Amino acid sequence: MIAISAKNLSKNYEYYKKVPGLFGAFKSLFQREKLITEAVKSISFTVEQGELVGFLGPNGSGKTSTLKMLSGILHPSAGDAKVLDYTPWRRQEEYQKQFAIVMGQKNQLWWDLPAMESFILNKEIYEVPSDQFNKTLNYLADLLDITDILNVPVRKLSLGQRMKCELVAALLHNPKVLFLDEPTIGLDVVSQQKIREFLKKYNQERKTTILLTSHYMEDVVQLCKRVIIISKGRIIYDGNIKELIDRYATNKIVTVTFENDITVDQLSMFGEIIEFDKRRVVLKIPDQKVKENAARILATLPIDDILINEIKVEEIVRHIFQKNR
Repeated sequence: MIAISAKNLSKNYEYYKKVPGLFGAFKSLFQREKLITEAVKSISFTVEQGELVGFLGPNGSGKTSTLKMLSGILHPSAGDAKVLDYTPWRRQEEYQKQFAIVMGQKNQLWWDLPAMESFILNKEIYEVPSDQFNKTLNYLADLLDITDILNVPVRKLSLGQRMKCELVAALLHNPKVLFLDEPTIGLDVVSQQKIREFLKKYNQERKTTILLTSHYMEDVVQLCKRVIIISKGRIIYDGNIKELIDRYATNKIVTVTFENDITVDQLSMFGEIIEFDKRRVVLKIPDQKVKENAARILATLPIDDILINEIKVEEIVRHIFQKNR
């Protein structure tokens, strides 16, 4: 069953050209040049119920605009979308009770009040029965290990604790669809990992459809089997993350340490030098030449250790972004 469907979805932003200087400001009172930015350009995709999909792209690629259209915050310039068979920008009450959106740089909790007060407010807004509210709250608080901070003012919580509470606030009404926009931004590595573990377990247990944007590729690698990559408002890849790696990871990274000092001239024949000092080198070598070149290195140079690794997913995605600038 399809939970999210976008068909030729587009979003344009209108603005006026600002002419510098006092004369320009005066002139603009009577005549202004209108400009248009195409943030999202006729994109189409579907997400199955229960899927956890990574939605990737550089800054300004159209990710957040797409999420805002799917959640009904923005009205599209063209195209159509359905989420749980509802048109999001009609903002029907039935739809608003079945989705949630969490934006890493936007707070929904009251700053000077304990998170529990915001939870109770959401309970009333979404008309959640008391028994369901208590059951869901206990489940989420235990899963995120925040039972002891529910009555602490939000302003006294760490960033990681606040983000956990933001997730609880968004999930108290048991939404069927969850939009996550940079949920781990600014968090330390420990907090990031805890959020990932929670999202993975929650998705598996509740079968909630999740569309996730993140600049941290580790979020996507650990959580998503499928990724949609958007650049300049257009989708440039939609598929399995493993297939993405297989398609674009045509090289391997070989790290070699030596017993004696080595010169660049002795190494350049084996592959592209990424890093170098006298007793350590990092080489990028095409897949088909890795075995041959590794054997030659072992046979001709004073090797202490050699490691062969795949190119990291973030490097692959960065290459795709640069290619589609």
